[in-house]
Amino acid sequence: MTYRSEYDKAGGTMQEWEMKRPAIMVMILAMALSACGSRNGDVKLSRIKNTGNGPEEFNIVPGKPLQAPDSYRALPAPTPGGTNITDPTPRGDSVAALGGNPAALADTGIGRADGGLVNYANRFGSAPGIRQTLAREDAEVRRQRGRVNILNIGINDDYNLAYKRQWLDARSEAARLRSRGVPTPSSPPANSSDRRR
Repeated sequence: MTYRSEYDKAGGTMQEWEMKRPAIMVMILAMALSACGSRNGDVKLSRIKNTGNGPEEFNIVPGKPLQAPDSYRALPAPTPGGTNITDPTPRGDSVAALGGNPAALADTGIGRADGGLVNYANRFGSAPGIRQTLAREDAEVRRQRGRVNILNIGINDDYNLAYKRQWLDARSEAARLRSRGVPTPSSPPANSSDRRR
């Protein structure tokens, strides 16, 4: 048998396959572009998936029980889109359960007790828009990493791969600080023989 007859048995001549090749390449390119175009917003690097058949128990937050007010005339005016006293507050409830003050979660600016700490931290100056700058830079890192793994192949998480260049090697940084004479009391000893027994 010749090569041509084997190819004919496979379902077409060489010329037919050569004509189909550009169409196949266009389809592959279109699929790749459509995968790129679906990422218009925040690129999520962590892919936590619910693989079970049942409900997602972390999405179910029960509401607080209804309570009758002391006086129906003293009720506040309704606020559309605002909060309600029966709305679940899992963060505040967890803070209260651990003995903290849930009111401390409200953003009221710099507290009186923290004023001295903030002034000391700003003694060398600060960038006023640092949060916005960091948010833009972080979005760019996530966007670039999202382009690399378009098809999300495998079960690996892209979060560690995206931020691997920014990881701090604790031991080498401790060694660098020690070589400059900076005390590092909370860091482990440089050598295992330096450990106290």
